[in-house]
This record gives sequence, C-alpha cells and structure tokens, in this order.
Amino acid sequence: MQYTITKENIHSVANELLQQLKPYKVWAFYAAMGSGKTTFIHALRDVMGVKDAVGSPTFSIINEYKAADGSIVYHLDLYRIKDEEEAIQAGVEDVLYSGDLCLVEWPEKTPDLFPAETVQLSIDVVDSTTRRITVKVPS
Repeated sequence: MQYTITKENIHSVANELLQQLKPYKVWAFYAAMGSGKTTFIHALRDVMGVKDAVGSPTFSIINEYKAADGSIVYHLDLYRIKDEEEAIQAGVEDVLYSGDLCLVEWPEKTPDLFPAETVQLSIDVVDSTTRRITVKVPS
C-alpha cells in the first residue's frame, strides 16, 4: 500500500491506515530525520482522539497516551538508544509486547526486539509539502 500525504489530507490518510491496520499493534516508522515521522504520528493520535499533551518522546523514549475509546497508545522514539540491552532496560520490549498500539520511530536501532507481526511504514520526502508513505504488512 502506498499513500501520498499532504497537510490537507494527513488526517484522512491517518484514519484510513488506522482502519486498515487495526489488527496490527506494532507500527515501525522508517524515514530520514525531518521527513515527518512525528508529524504523521501526531495525526494518528489526533484521529484516535488522544487528549493528553502531546510531545515527542526523543528524550523520554516512551510516551503513553489514552485514546478516546480508552485504549492505550504508546509512542516510542528509539533515536537515542545505543543498543538492544539499553532498550530492554528502558522497557521497550515490554511495551512492544503489551498488546497495545505502539507507534515506533527509529526501529532500526533495535531490530531484533520487534514482534514478527510488526507493520513497516516507510516515509519518503517527495517535496517540501508532500510525503509518500509505503506500508508493508507482515506476511
């Protein structure tokens, strides 16, 4: 699956992906720095009705939110993680296997920790206002 994302359609794309990928609990976002991972994850949280203060987990590593339906949503940013042992100590593995929705930036930092049923989302910059997101679901 592939989608083009702009400022005007980001929430509709987020909503569509939430519907299509509902069975999958771990979403791994692959993209270069500044390509829109956090922005798209914010749109996903908006669509899910997250009312908590939203910030990037770059320094906290794991942020936990409550969606409008009462479900828990985790946003992980593994950019600062040095290795899998540090990730395990930070609770990353526990969150990934919690059964709650996990939206993960920089998953390439700890590839062996992810469940086999992880969805891979790659974001590419098309131009200054457009991104392309490619979704690969586990087979």
